[in-house]
Amino acid sequence: MQQEIIHDIVFLSKKSLPAQKSDIKIAEDLRDTLIANSGIAIGLAANMIGKNKRIIAFYAGMLPIVMLNPTIIKKSDEYSVEEGCLSLAGTRKTKRYDKIVVEYRDLNFNKKTQEFTGLIAETIQHEVDHCNGILI
Repeated sequence: MQQEIIHDIVFLSKKSLPAQKSDIKIAEDLRDTLIANSGIAIGLAANMIGKNKRIIAFYAGMLPIVMLNPTIIKKSDEYSVEEGCLSLAGTRKTKRYDKIVVEYRDLNFNKKTQEFTGLIAETIQHEVDHCNGILI
């Protein structure tokens, strides 16, 4: 079910807790909220809907992907970029990597490892930052 996007900087700055199998409903709500905001958002983290769990959702083309407990284990090809955020006003400069490898759990809580590049990699990094309490 779609949830409201929060803008509470104090809450968004808290490090998220690991997701458990019992948090699948939060993951589904996050995916639904991403879909409802498809015209303005390409990724969301659970803390953006008021849930302090390490869960992200993002688009890979037209497909919404959900990751529980994502961890970036490799990164290369650093670059500078200016990003916006649905929870924050304006844009900010930050450093990102063009290629990343992520370990995560899918919606069935199966462990996965996958490589991403380009805008998808940038989006994942932004949302993982959210999980770590880092705001751009």
